[in-house]
Amino acid sequence: MIDLHFWPTPNGYKPLLFLEETALPYNLVPVNIGAGEQFHPAFLKISPNNKMPAIVDHDADDLALFESGAILLYLAEKTRRFLPSDPAGRYDVLQWLFWQMGGLGPMLGQNHHFNVYAPEKIPYAIDRYVKETGRLYAVLNKRLQDRAFIAGDYSIADMACYPWIVPYEIQKQNLDDFPNLKRWFHAIAERPATQRAYAKGKSIAAAPSLTEEAKKVLFGQSAATVK
Repeated sequence: MIDLHFWPTPNGYKPLLFLEETALPYNLVPVNIGAGEQFHPAFLKISPNNKMPAIVDHDADDLALFESGAILLYLAEKTRRFLPSDPAGRYDVLQWLFWQMGGLGPMLGQNHHFNVYAPEKIPYAIDRYVKETGRLYAVLNKRLQDRAFIAGDYSIADMACYPWIVPYEIQKQNLDDFPNLKRWFHAIAERPATQRAYAKGKSIAAAPSLTEEAKKVLFGQSAATVK
């Protein structure tokens, strides 16, 4: 049995998509990041970076993992699914997984922050991250021009990228500008596992609630908050 420590954010949905695709037994353990539950000592033993998602695999001597990309890689290797076994196919998937972890996620996260959450709307910052979001969308759109999914067959690279495209309207993007990406996006949205994952996420929090106090918790971290 796997415990998935989860909150309905783009990173949180990544392992949930995998677990729903494979029907691995799991428990969903909510971690309300707006209420500061990511700082609880028990959670920090699992995720020392005080971020979710994280997992504990009770069938593997209670192995604990944090970082969504590492979790996806672990689950793929555990089940031998959604990651090719041949070196060329494997590293094709992994390079796009790392592309998401190093670029798509962080840049789109800054887009969300300056567009939605920042107390002061800074035109330069908004323009910077909206443009970079569009550039990354264009990279993905180009990649998808001659294949159904990012690395051919549906893989952990797609599971990593898809949740970050879901809030495209917040990111000030129009999917009609990226027809290959749009086709890919809707194909994943129509997968039964995707629909189950998002239904479960919404049952935990219909919309992540960010009060002013929650914003202080999420955006006021510094070296002093590392325990």
